[in-house]
Amino acid sequence: MTVPLRLSVGKPDDPTSPLHILEHAVQPWSAYLILPVFGFANAGVSLAGFSPHMLLDPVTLGVALGLFVSKQAGVFGLVLVAVRLGLAQRPAHATWVQVYGVSLLCGVGFTMSLFIGLLAFADAPALEAEVKIGVLAGSVACMVAGALVLLVAAPREQRGRGDLA
Repeated sequence: MTVPLRLSVGKPDDPTSPLHILEHAVQPWSAYLILPVFGFANAGVSLAGFSPHMLLDPVTLGVALGLFVSKQAGVFGLVLVAVRLGLAQRPAHATWVQVYGVSLLCGVGFTMSLFIGLLAFADAPALEAEVKIGVLAGSVACMVAGALVLLVAAPREQRGRGDLA
């Protein structure tokens, strides 16, 4: 509330304003450190007692694969149907591979997945840890796969510059 948005009256969206400079300085810390730590801490996942064999338990695999496969299939499939039916248009300058990469990234985010998983196994506390690990594993898989697809789909001149917009 106290950082000026603009330096002059004629430029409401001046990129050299103190607010924009501060926003761009804080954004990487917020996006890549603070937000993930906050999300992980609020997921309530205790890694005490975690062992690698838990990644292969049926509940963990089912949750992780369900999150990974269903999110990308649902988002990409509905976008494809909406475009084919003329209800929507693919974003300008976006390829279908980029739309698919974004649909993969839709699997990142675990608040609702954890909520539903914990409701499903409310009477089985032992399975709740497997649900949490499965949701986190599925989210990480979606993040890595989506980032790789978008990196490959980026035009050559944008690769390595960090501006995959």
